[in-house]
Amino acid sequence: MRPPVIEEDLKNIVAALENGVAPLKGRQIFLTGGTGFLGKWLTDSFLYLNKAVGLEARLTILSRDPRAFLACHPWLKAEPSLAFVQGDIRDFVFPPGKHDFIVHGATAASAKLEQERPEEMYSVITEGTRHLLEFTRHCAAERLLYISSGAVYGPQPPTLSQVPETYEGVPATAYGKGKRLSEQLCLDAAAGRFACVIARPFAFVGPYLPLDAHFAIGNFIRDCLEHRTLAIQGDGTPLRSYQYAADMAVWLWTLLLRGEPARAYNVGSDDAISILDVARLVRACAGTRNDIVVHGKRAEGALPVRYVPSVDRAREELALGQHQSLADAICRTITWHCQSRARCSGLDSTPKS
Repeated sequence: MRPPVIEEDLKNIVAALENGVAPLKGRQIFLTGGTGFLGKWLTDSFLYLNKAVGLEARLTILSRDPRAFLACHPWLKAEPSLAFVQGDIRDFVFPPGKHDFIVHGATAASAKLEQERPEEMYSVITEGTRHLLEFTRHCAAERLLYISSGAVYGPQPPTLSQVPETYEGVPATAYGKGKRLSEQLCLDAAAGRFACVIARPFAFVGPYLPLDAHFAIGNFIRDCLEHRTLAIQGDGTPLRSYQYAADMAVWLWTLLLRGEPARAYNVGSDDAISILDVARLVRACAGTRNDIVVHGKRAEGALPVRYVPSVDRAREELALGQHQSLADAICRTITWHCQSRARCSGLDSTPKS
């Protein structure tokens, strides 16, 4: 059984999508990156939609180690609509049969890999995309959703409040450069053959978000749960925005099914908040009194660094929106971690309010 907060989220996802998922009826979907944060939400929401709406669809997930993933998620072994293919995104053996829809989200989104082996990061993204596109042609897919990243824009000018899809920019990392090239590879391969839609995710919060990775909001939640000091290495002024994971899942399914082919859509929230205020909000949601220490010093007259998308295109073309405030999203994430820890330990563990 899922923790209650996930169960409620999945019901909300069904309510948001059930009138628009008829194209999935009886279809085969292939997902790469299905064991990561975004992929877990797509997998969970697929399984719930499949049963709630009676889609009779099947989902196949590419994973380098399906046995390890299933060992951590044993309830998935009994799902008849779910299958796994073992392999690396760069050279996996094509499974037989036709796959109608493909979601390509496999990426080594690791700050450590970016810093220590940027060439490997670039290879996983670009060579993996080339191999996936060969499979897309091989299995005669109708639609491909490529999950790119807001990193393709490079550093956002501090005078640009929200970055739109039309902003060219120059990616500054191997990750961003790889995503940028892969977008073009997808568009070139799709021309006249299949429909390709591009999603550019920004920042998120929600169940399944790792608390020990390079995500500041996840680190703050971890520190509150463990009653540790919330440490900010910079000056606390950079501006970010966060979308709740359940909303993200609704957006990604909508882009796969209804996004305009050969078009990119930002995925995220356009409500900016400073890193320091994120730390304060997480602490308030957790109901703790952790110290917050800002190690950096703000440069006099410097404008804050920004990483905030414009989501007007998704809002106006596809009627997509945010259904959870950031405070609610953080509270639900904390609740999920407490419920998950309680399920593992057999103890009652609830957040302070």
